[in-house]
Amino acid sequence: MTTTYTPSELLICLASRVMEDGTTAFIGTGIPMLAASLAQSMHAPNLVPIFEFGGTGAILEKLPLAVGDMRTFNKAVAASGICDVMETAQRGFVEFGFLGGAQIDCYGNINSTVIGDHARPKVRLPGSGGANDVGSSCWRTIAIMRHDKRRFVNKLDFLTTPGYLTGPGAREAAGLAAGTGPYRVVTNLCVMGYDKKSCRMKLLSLNPGMTVQEVIDNTSFELLMAEEITRNEPPTPEELRILREKVDPDGLYR
Repeated sequence: MTTTYTPSELLICLASRVMEDGTTAFIGTGIPMLAASLAQSMHAPNLVPIFEFGGTGAILEKLPLAVGDMRTFNKAVAASGICDVMETAQRGFVEFGFLGGAQIDCYGNINSTVIGDHARPKVRLPGSGGANDVGSSCWRTIAIMRHDKRRFVNKLDFLTTPGYLTGPGAREAAGLAAGTGPYRVVTNLCVMGYDKKSCRMKLLSLNPGMTVQEVIDNTSFELLMAEEITRNEPPTPEELRILREKVDPDGLYR
């Protein structure tokens, strides 16, 4: 098996490593599903994935094709519905939420609705789905995105999912629970977090072969820098083997 990996495989492995054993996590379609399955196989056997259509605690032996796929209920601890799992998050029982989007700003606010004016958009995107609920209610949200200036923008065309809104105190002023909010951004270039005082996005670590300047050049807003910027390890042979042979053998998402 070749140890050469694709950008998608790197994203999946990095997202998987963020998932902690014994925690609950809202999982969306695509890369988050692969990352959750890989995490269960590698280091987080007690991860409790939660899917929008009610599957809670499934063992991801075969890759679901979407959040309503029957495999999201495989050997699960509960098979309920969308209202139940959203209420679970609102009551504070979901620790992580994984999100994607077309645009993200320095405070972790996400747009997955339109590009351009809402009344006459250039592009109509899938919309919120459960993304607003996940971003509003989960304790820590993790965005998984491709990294370029069109996506990492100064101002969103539309606010679909709240991050830290306009900065410190804004989430609480909007009625969202204190202590919740964006936690990590995993991209094909790096991993970023957020400064505790300013709530602004901060570069934490670089992906293999990437430089700080490349990250800056692909970000439209000023990015804060951690005191020590570390280097992310590439996918291990074991991660790639499980990902290719067990998690997504047909290459549907990776």
